[in-house]
Amino acid sequence: MALIVQKYGGSSVADTEAMKRVAQRIVDAHNAGHQVVVVVSAMGDTTDDLLDSAAALTSAPPEREMDILLSAGERISMALLAMAVNELGVEARAYTGAQAGIQTDSRFGAAQIVGMVPERVARAVKDGQVAIVAGFQGISKDDDVTTLGRGGSDTTAVALAAALHADVCEIYTDVDGLFSADPRIVPKAHRLRTLTQEETLEMAAHGAKILHLRAVEFARRYGVPLHVRSSFSEKNGTWISDAPANPELKGLVPDAALKSPEENAMEKPVISGIAHDRSQDKITVTDVPNSPGVAARVFAVVAEVGANIDMIVQNIPVSDPTKANITFTLPEGDARKALDALEAHHDEIGFNELRYNPNIGKLSLVGVGMRTNPGVSARLFSAMSDAGINIDLISTSEIRISVVTRLEDLDRAVQAVHTAFGLDASETEAVVYGGTGR
Repeated sequence: MALIVQKYGGSSVADTEAMKRVAQRIVDAHNAGHQVVVVVSAMGDTTDDLLDSAAALTSAPPEREMDILLSAGERISMALLAMAVNELGVEARAYTGAQAGIQTDSRFGAAQIVGMVPERVARAVKDGQVAIVAGFQGISKDDDVTTLGRGGSDTTAVALAAALHADVCEIYTDVDGLFSADPRIVPKAHRLRTLTQEETLEMAAHGAKILHLRAVEFARRYGVPLHVRSSFSEKNGTWISDAPANPELKGLVPDAALKSPEENAMEKPVISGIAHDRSQDKITVTDVPNSPGVAARVFAVVAEVGANIDMIVQNIPVSDPTKANITFTLPEGDARKALDALEAHHDEIGFNELRYNPNIGKLSLVGVGMRTNPGVSARLFSAMSDAGINIDLISTSEIRISVVTRLEDLDRAVQAVHTAFGLDASETEAVVYGGTGR
């Protein structure tokens, strides 16, 4: 008997028929002898509908009341799904985030989990019930309802799995796992059978959309094995773990996941996948003094307005070694406030001008095999050169190479690199059954 946490996205519970299909899958796992905890998102477009309703009433809704409103979607889902499971003869109990013991800070709309006390959920499971928890929400120390931001239901599921010491956290979506690239861009992208948590973290951080970064970070920190699969099919998905799975999960997870990490590593290609990101902008601070402390001051100013920096490059012009140009990328939503903050400190920093470019795209090549295989960089740059695509910025880690190019070249870059590294499947493999993939 294994303890399984299952998370279902909005497209998986979009209507009552979808609810019935999900309920049957839950009951099948329960009847197979497993203990089951479920985390559920709001149905279909419910969250968007609630946002539209708020916007029709006010242009500046109070953050506290907005979180109360948006948490309602998941509460509707949890109650209906519990009813559907009960109808199939298995006792199910629904719990809000607060009732499930998910404690957060007070950052409305983007709360961080600070504690997990899932006593009621644990008791329900011990009593043979299925516990169904509303995702995306918790409660602050002031007893206010909070929401966890984008991807919050993923984070709820992984946090519960960690707190309950679950054997696996299954993330159900509307595609058959993680793929070597976005199949909307690369139709011959292939499904990845296994990924390490480190690889998944890199892919999530650099544009892959199926798993949210915070959930992957949580899984890695607490050693939670993840299985990403579709709720619309019985196919095996993608197993994400740095350790072999519990043998009692045989039949619920891919056979590859039950092998040792060494066996999986022998089968892995050099490159696992390609992530891409269209949501970043580029800022260049020109002709700053090339002296100690100046770069620190630039990024302190940016940090003071809460902007997150991704890639950084500093160049020293040959014509004037006393000056330097500092270029960095950041999320598009942070660009305006970063530009305003830097402009306000113009005299203090001593730069010449700020150059802003929103038309960039980032491609990231990810794979643990890169550590021991020379020539990866050369093949990447050759593929982009052959496709006539210029590279603007480069950043690397032990298992990732990221490059920035023009936004209009990004799709062609992904396609060219995917082919160059032999990642194309023999035929179209990816199927999106409905919704957005979440």
